[in-house]
Amino acid sequence: MPSRTLPVPDGLDGARVDAGLAKMLGFSRTFAADVAERGGVALDGRTLSKSDRLRAGGWLDVSWEDKREPEVVPVVVPDLAIIHQDDDIVVVDKPAGVAAHPSPGWDGPTVLGALAAGGVGIATSGAAERRGIVHRLDVGTSGLMVVAKTERAYTALKRAFKEREVEKIYHTVVQGHPDPLSGTIDAPVGRHPSHSWKFAVTPGGKDSVTHYETLEAFPGAALLEVRLETGRTHQIRVHMAAHRHPCVGDPLYGADPTLSARLGLARQWLHARRLSFAHPLTRARESFASDYPADLAHALDVLADRST
Repeated sequence: MPSRTLPVPDGLDGARVDAGLAKMLGFSRTFAADVAERGGVALDGRTLSKSDRLRAGGWLDVSWEDKREPEVVPVVVPDLAIIHQDDDIVVVDKPAGVAAHPSPGWDGPTVLGALAAGGVGIATSGAAERRGIVHRLDVGTSGLMVVAKTERAYTALKRAFKEREVEKIYHTVVQGHPDPLSGTIDAPVGRHPSHSWKFAVTPGGKDSVTHYETLEAFPGAALLEVRLETGRTHQIRVHMAAHRHPCVGDPLYGADPTLSARLGLARQWLHARRLSFAHPLTRARESFASDYPADLAHALDVLADRST
């Protein structure tokens, strides 16, 4: 039976159990509620229900039973847009709240499920629940993803990502103002030494390089453009937190919950803005761009109003 023991971060103080577990462990809120209702969540030794509140600094013991094999379930995702499709690839604009592919503990919508519901066929090798996935975005991160539809595209794109030939541009709003305003963070990222659900800058981690540039400064926050050389799990979130400028709306990595509330954010302000790569068949350079979704645009408007 899978289990986790972890502390409640300050940013989730007072959060409902089901909402907090969803943020900390990547569960869907429905699955988190089910775990709690089955008696699988305890805070400092006291069993909690799904509607109980978390307390910062308390220790959670979470255990659950999941015998299901991950499978692609076709589900229409109205906000997921296909912005390019040909015989070899499909490029999507993923909304927040959607995982790249199925995984244990996640029963929410996925990119592969949305493509299946739309009749988009994926014909590559590998585990059925991850076919065509050559890179991923966190559930709480919106923006551009490319999915391979054929074996030749999958092989070529996997190599391009590995060789750092794909340009990945993100925009993020972070707390404070980075000093210097533009720079490079070159620090290895790996599993957190004491919390299996987090990542951290650690000597034993994988090579990770993040370039950033400040686009606009607001009182207490800044809009950055970020270019990734590597693509580690939570890389931007970890690097910015290690730089003492966590992504706004990201309690997992130290964001101020009061600022998130003022901006109306229920997830990290992080968006995959542009994606550029050589087409796996024609080798022509393909570039795609994505506008900010409504929640991120609203947060920027609030910040801009405060700066006048």
